[in-house]
Amino acid sequence: MRTFLLSRVLQLVVTFWVIVTVLFFLFRLGLPDPTLALISEGLSPEDRQRVIQRFGLDLPVWQQYFVYLGNLARGELGVSFYYKAPVGVVVFERLANTLVLMLPAILLSYTAGPLLGVLLVWKRGSGAETGGITLGLILRSAPVFWTGMLAIFVFGVTYGWLPTSGMRTLPYEAANWFDKVLTLDFLRHLLLPMLVIAAYYLALPMLIMRNTMLEVIGDDFIEFCEARGFSQRRTMYRHAARNALLPVVTQAAVTTGLAVGGQVVVEVVFSWPGLGREMFHAVRTSDYPVAQATFVFLAAMVLAMNFIVDLVYSKLDPRVTHEAAKG
Repeated sequence: MRTFLLSRVLQLVVTFWVIVTVLFFLFRLGLPDPTLALISEGLSPEDRQRVIQRFGLDLPVWQQYFVYLGNLARGELGVSFYYKAPVGVVVFERLANTLVLMLPAILLSYTAGPLLGVLLVWKRGSGAETGGITLGLILRSAPVFWTGMLAIFVFGVTYGWLPTSGMRTLPYEAANWFDKVLTLDFLRHLLLPMLVIAAYYLALPMLIMRNTMLEVIGDDFIEFCEARGFSQRRTMYRHAARNALLPVVTQAAVTTGLAVGGQVVVEVVFSWPGLGREMFHAVRTSDYPVAQATFVFLAAMVLAMNFIVDLVYSKLDPRVTHEAAKG
């Protein structure tokens, strides 16, 4: 077990370093000159040079790379070119807004999805199974920006039941972040984008659970349960479903890791001030420090969630650890 954990940690560290390196050079080669966001038209050449030196943009790219790695190792993410504020302040404020939107949506979809997947297997061959699969494929295939705009038109514009943008009704004053979100007005703003995201994610765990269940119900232990006189409900939900959950756990961890980046399209459509929307804004304004921080943090979360999946797998199925140790 210890050898397995050490090998996985080493793999994650190397993978993270590769991702950080690729992102560093990708942003500098693929985006416009960042000095355009830093320098005003009225500055003198001397003042412009001082601004460039302040942000270390006068150094060769390879020196900037090693400076960036050193700062990252110390937890220093730099200063935003656009906001002129520490990147950590910018990123973590938006991250909190994203998580309060994404986590309830993921929890809802990955709770209801597997249950619906088991129900589809239970009702296999019926119209309920056909209708459920068709609805799931439609929700998964429909562009999420189209689903979001349709929800805004129906529930916000036509009937006026729910607000269509932002986290709170303007103007408002909040003493802190918790004061901003622990209100009925916030919950009304949260409901529509959360349901749009949950509907988009729902189909994947439902279909994965259904397909895995179809394989599991042919195993010998299912016949043993039926021979012992267990009810069909107990056999399906307590025994077959438990053994079919591993692929769903994997997908849930990956989805949760990606959740820190938010649903960029949904956050833009609903004007939700989250990390995904900020990521889009940072790329558009060539704000390298913020753009790098968001993508690096996203990569770190995905890797961390994959590591957690490995630990969960080793508990749910010890064969995973044994095979990894042999390899």
